[in-house]
Amino acid sequence: MDRLVHFLILVTLFGACSKTEPEQSFLYPTSDKVDTVDTYFGTEIPDPYRWLEDDNSDETAKWVQAQNKLTFDYLSDIPFREKIKSRLETLFNYERISAPSKHGDYLYFYRNDGLQNQNVLLRKPLEGSDEEVFLDPNGFKEDGTISLGGTSFSDDGSLFGYLISEGGSDWRKAIVIKTGDRSQVGDTLRHIKFSGLSWLNNDGFYYARYDAPEEGKELSGLNTKAKLMYHKMGTPQSADEMIFEPEGEKVGVNGYLTEDNRFLVITTFQGTSGNQLFIKDLTGSSEIITAVDHFDNDHQVIDVYNGRLLVETNLEAPNYRVVAVDPENPLPENWVDVIPETDQVLSAATAGGFIFTDYLEDAKTAIKQHDMEGKLVRNVALPGIGTAYGFSGKQADAELYYTFTSFTYPPTIFKYDLATGSSELYESPQVDFNPEDYETRQVFYDSKDGTKVPMFIVHKKGLTLDGTNPTYLYAYGGFNISLKPSFSTQRILWLENGGIYAQPNIRGGGEYGEKWHEAGTKMQKQNVFDDFIAAGEYLIANQYTSSDYLAIAGGSNGGLLVGATMTQRPDLMKVAFPAVGVMDMLRYHKFTIGWAWATDYGTSEDSKEMFEYLKGYSPVHNLRSGTSYPATMVTTADHDDRVVPAHSFKYAATLQEHQAGEDPVLIRIETDAGHGAGTPISKRIEQVADIYSFAWYNMGVIPPLAKEAQ
Repeated sequence: MDRLVHFLILVTLFGACSKTEPEQSFLYPTSDKVDTVDTYFGTEIPDPYRWLEDDNSDETAKWVQAQNKLTFDYLSDIPFREKIKSRLETLFNYERISAPSKHGDYLYFYRNDGLQNQNVLLRKPLEGSDEEVFLDPNGFKEDGTISLGGTSFSDDGSLFGYLISEGGSDWRKAIVIKTGDRSQVGDTLRHIKFSGLSWLNNDGFYYARYDAPEEGKELSGLNTKAKLMYHKMGTPQSADEMIFEPEGEKVGVNGYLTEDNRFLVITTFQGTSGNQLFIKDLTGSSEIITAVDHFDNDHQVIDVYNGRLLVETNLEAPNYRVVAVDPENPLPENWVDVIPETDQVLSAATAGGFIFTDYLEDAKTAIKQHDMEGKLVRNVALPGIGTAYGFSGKQADAELYYTFTSFTYPPTIFKYDLATGSSELYESPQVDFNPEDYETRQVFYDSKDGTKVPMFIVHKKGLTLDGTNPTYLYAYGGFNISLKPSFSTQRILWLENGGIYAQPNIRGGGEYGEKWHEAGTKMQKQNVFDDFIAAGEYLIANQYTSSDYLAIAGGSNGGLLVGATMTQRPDLMKVAFPAVGVMDMLRYHKFTIGWAWATDYGTSEDSKEMFEYLKGYSPVHNLRSGTSYPATMVTTADHDDRVVPAHSFKYAATLQEHQAGEDPVLIRIETDAGHGAGTPISKRIEQVADIYSFAWYNMGVIPPLAKEAQ
């Protein structure tokens, strides 16, 4: 019987019921196997789907086309998919405005009328209220697949540099225009990656670039030989001056100026955490002075005060501190504490002659205002428990604009008076939902080794905890990144249809400082998976849900998390969504910027012990024949040059080969999209509609919005 007809009959007969089981029957596209074998420390490792690493081959293109046909044919059979998409369009269709910033004689801010693919940059005079469109990225390309990848104003606001990303790629092109008439100045700069533009007056700017990629490997080749460059306005890129080249091909570099334009700060990195620190006094000699010569800690210059650099660092302070650094004697033994380390993780910035510290208290924001010598001025009163950001600005500012958000509190902008500490509502979005209908709680559960792990749980008030609630468990767990309370328009659809959203702050992240991060790296990476598994077990044990109604999700490093979890505990969940994941842990460092992740993961070439450990959890290498895996929809994109799609391709092919159960294992491959940033609203709505449809359908759940449509 046709799956769609079968499902509709069940809906008609049992419309009052919440659950039914759709028929499943799949004939997966052929994935040819090759005899490729790699040898690591005497151990041979077959790689039968190595050919899928070639993103330019006809064979890969045909495989992608066949997989997408299967996936979208399957998704189109889900009866309530269009209802979900329609509701998402309604939820997304509200005006969104960013916090404004001052440049020259204008306030600049972004606005989206609701369903525009890209946010539009507008401005209005400091004295006046007339708004005008300054730059509309929706005009770059009709389908919205060319997006802004960064912006920077010159000191007086007369010049504006912006970076564009094509198809979601990490590669950037830089264009400079005059803010007066918006005419382009000079040529378009190319081969920029992981960099902003830092202006030196109106004369030019610093930026980082990599060597041009080999033809045909633009989206997969290694990114090496980074250089810090200076571009002088009115000259071609070929005449740009190389300011600094790190030692070693696999070392990245960035450069930025202090607000007074006196100091050029240069940082180099081998991984995603830890950087060397160099200082160049542009008013003195041309010498670049080394402040920190190793990659063991993080350092960021946040301002200059009384001739000394204020630096945020976790050197000898895993939770970070702010120190004063003499630029002529910048070695760490000469640093003086301005704001010492505390029990909470600190991040700092300055505005209007004050230092603002953002502390993480169990993954929630607390803001404090200090004078420039570190003395506490006040605790900043926030609207509630959640996440606040935007406490930074220029020394001359008398006010700043910050944003506050939480799981059920849409991003709301406040104007903050630096002298009085008072906040005034500036802009509040109007979203089609009632936040009073929902509740958020934070629980602490025990991981496998007894470590206490916090988790946020969000759902409708009065929800019955009987083990039958569809639950979306999402985490990241890596690279010192903290998952904080935040609002998601798409999440509202899940919640309003009786779903539960759970977000554990697992090890590998930065929620409790560098110790928490390191506890989820290299030979301790299994802690991350154990924390995630324990989160699912907690939700089941406490009747929030059960294995039949649990979906796990994560992207990038979180995609690795999902891939590893479902290989280790395929019985734990009903549905899995590994997105743009790092799935081949033996070869990840051979593509694009993958070498930079070795500080978190280690590599298969480091040692026999490290190779064995990686092989022990690598998702591609731990799928087993005869195993019933959960219903899985792998998601990736053809222009993802952060985590190349070959990871997802090889994982999906291997999973389809080994799946012994009846649940589908599919891959959804987005076109003209990348790792996620800059994805057009239209594509985001389609992606989320497909994910939620797939989840509910495979849980056998008819969401209330589908019942209401009957």
